[in-house]
Amino acid sequence: MNRDYFRRMVDGGPLILGSTVVLGNNKNECPENWILEHSDHIKSMQRSYRDAGCDIICTLTSGANRYRLQAFGLASQTAQVNRELMLRCVDVQTGTIVFATCSTTGLSVEPFGDLTFEDAVRCFKEQGTSLAENGAAGFVIENMRCIQEARAALIALREIGDYPVIVHLILESDNRTAGETDALSALLTLQSLGADAVGFSTTLDNENLCAVISEIKQFAAIPLFAYPSAKGLAPDEYVASVKKLVDAGVNLIGGGDCVTTDHIGAIAGTIHRSAFIRPVVKSVSAVTSAKKTVLLGGNRPFAVVGERINPTGKKNLQANLREGSLDIVRQFALEQTMRRASILDINMGLSGIDEMSMMLRAVNLLSTVTHLPLCIDTTKPDVVEAALRCYPGRAIVNSVSGEKERIEQTLPVAARYGAMFIGLPLTDAGIPSTVKERINVVDTIMSAASSYGCTVDDMAVDGLVMTVSSNPSAAIDTLDLIKWCSGTLHSNTIVGLSNVSFGMPERHWINGAFLGMAMGCGLTMAISNPSSDGIMATVQAYNCLRGFDYEMLLEKGRYSEFAK
Repeated sequence: MNRDYFRRMVDGGPLILGSTVVLGNNKNECPENWILEHSDHIKSMQRSYRDAGCDIICTLTSGANRYRLQAFGLASQTAQVNRELMLRCVDVQTGTIVFATCSTTGLSVEPFGDLTFEDAVRCFKEQGTSLAENGAAGFVIENMRCIQEARAALIALREIGDYPVIVHLILESDNRTAGETDALSALLTLQSLGADAVGFSTTLDNENLCAVISEIKQFAAIPLFAYPSAKGLAPDEYVASVKKLVDAGVNLIGGGDCVTTDHIGAIAGTIHRSAFIRPVVKSVSAVTSAKKTVLLGGNRPFAVVGERINPTGKKNLQANLREGSLDIVRQFALEQTMRRASILDINMGLSGIDEMSMMLRAVNLLSTVTHLPLCIDTTKPDVVEAALRCYPGRAIVNSVSGEKERIEQTLPVAARYGAMFIGLPLTDAGIPSTVKERINVVDTIMSAASSYGCTVDDMAVDGLVMTVSSNPSAAIDTLDLIKWCSGTLHSNTIVGLSNVSFGMPERHWINGAFLGMAMGCGLTMAISNPSSDGIMATVQAYNCLRGFDYEMLLEKGRYSEFAK
């Protein structure tokens, strides 16, 4: 089965996945060994799920990765164990679709733990390869509690082949994973990275799970999956609970806690008669961290991208980086977070340092010290790829210009890892002299991006503001481009705010006036210094007037902390 076939299959109506819960083994023995030693019992159980109405049967391989098997001295037999488990399932399920399951290693993945990200990827790729080679039609990454480990597994399985991959995470009582990722951030991160369905179960009841699904459905560009519990529920009660989930937008139902074949049989008739609720969007303009989503666009709060983590013109930061220290990077990140930046730009371009190494260190550090999403700012495609691969969220890349090398090398990397990107209307010939020429460059970038599966929601167009000290019409040209992007292209727009006033006196007044003018033309983002009281007061007042800053509306004058 390939991904297109899976999409068509889901289009036909909600699907039921068989349970992967096995009862009977001793906690001190290897579950996979127990399964292999009780093949007849397992085959009978899986046949009963198939006959009860499951559309997809799942293997009992969730714990068969090398780190889990290591506890039983079986790490060296990882491929063999998965092969035997897979073949037993495929043998009994002739004519039935079989998805292989993978789950947590039991270890914390960097930047949140000691297991390196690439070691985690290798672990899941080793297991996934054995399962794929022996009959898996697709994969379910299940029972994940950390978004970074889920990302590692998804990347690994995507690199194996064109198999459909479903990702499932467990939400705790606060509707966040144990790693503190909320459902929306998990959905946006994983669907942009290439998941074919994303789903959840919760430590609370099915009503709570239904509320979560209802909240995130509007942002789902892929099918949603749920593991509803049958704890304390008779089959008819379970049917009513599952029906609410399907009505809320769930497209795939998995056998959760306490689900038996009686429960599956009871829901099969109801589920299979339900209409498919299609995803309501094709893509979403948003960036995420492991703990936060920032939604972008004209109908969203204006976003400030904090510019301070950039060594250009900062001697103290330059010296700190050359010493191999990230102390000032940490300081700048925390200060900008406190000043209500929405996103943090990271630039490690400095002579005398290893840019890739420092970028990866900075990304890992900031992923643990701030909840803000990151903007990866570099001209080097290999640095972009390394940063996007290990970042536990959905970042934005600064930038993809109309230059041949950027389109051919940076753009496909951004698309591969599902990142947003800043489209810079600049070509190999230089800066276009007219607004029309800039629009042509934007069209060229968007056309190339479309060939990689990106949409206009994935791009923020840089207004390419130049200083008015050398070109008096520079600001007007940028405003005209912003108007076109907002009214015709319907894209996000961004400017490097301080560029407009370079070489001018009283720069803060010019910057503030230009920001207000640009906002009126549809600007949605600005790269700026959040330490500027005037800029941040303008942004918060703008968000208040647009009805976005509810704190200010309710508490009155919250922006007074910025106004001196």
